Amino acid sequence: MTTTLRPSGPIQPGADGAQSRAYDVCDNGRPVGSVEIATEPGSDGGTGVLRSLRIDERVRRRGRGTIAALAAEEVLRGWGCTQVRTDVAADDIAGRRLTTALGYTERSRNMVKRLPAEPPALPGGLTARPMTPEEFTAWEDGAIAGYAESLVTRGMPRESALEAARASHATHLPQGLATEGAYLYHLIHEEDGEKAGFLWVARFEMHPGLRVGYVFDVEVAERFRGRGYGRALMLQAERLALAAGDERLGLHVVTANTPALRLYESLGYEPTQYNLAKPL
Repeated sequence: MTTTLRPSGPIQPGADGAQSRAYDVCDNGRPVGSVEIATEPGSDGGTGVLRSLRIDERVRRRGRGTIAALAAEEVLRGWGCTQVRTDVAADDIAGRRLTTALGYTERSRNMVKRLPAEPPALPGGLTARPMTPEEFTAWEDGAIAGYAESLVTRGMPRESALEAARASHATHLPQGLATEGAYLYHLIHEEDGEKAGFLWVARFEMHPGLRVGYVFDVEVAERFRGRGYGRALMLQAERLALAAGDERLGLHVVTANTPALRLYESLGYEPTQYNLAKPL
């Protein structure tokens, strides 16, 4: 048996210099599956993406998936990529085993919680209120910079990361505070009126066909960290999502942020997708 990749179409150009191509996975020239690879937009070609990999059910569990994935990585090296990332659904046990065997490590995960029927109460001494226009202006500059920095840690050049962060905010907050369905709140420490943290929640299609309330951004002010206010902010997120008619609340968390990951797990969030990467 000789497993190879055969292009099933031409290289497709994408935004920001990205490109993609689909291949048939073949045994001795006979198609037995498919794989699609791409370069990530804005990464200057340095980050490749293993978008999909499928092997026909009748010929699975014979190593073809491993060979196809390694061949796809070799193509990405030829394109100049120095790392590759991929996403695996939480219930895809075979996919998780394969990526682990190939040396991929988890960078982040998407998580979802089914919300209770009644909104939770905030802890005593805390309240929440919407951002004012002045607060929003000050917040957005920092939020864009923070998101851009997170993209840099994933391998995106700094200038491209800043452009991507600005584009994301323009897409999800086109009218700023007046954007329909977007809720931006401060958590207030009642004793002294200090802002203990902020929260941005809106409805979002987290995965194809899965629309949920979604935590786009959440942060506790530095002087208030370690005092349970992160949990309070997440409870406020639940209150906002329930008021908007959502039954589930989703989020994205970087795996290295252990305190945040443990908080979300303790609140009942469960993974829906693992986001993985490896150097090439």
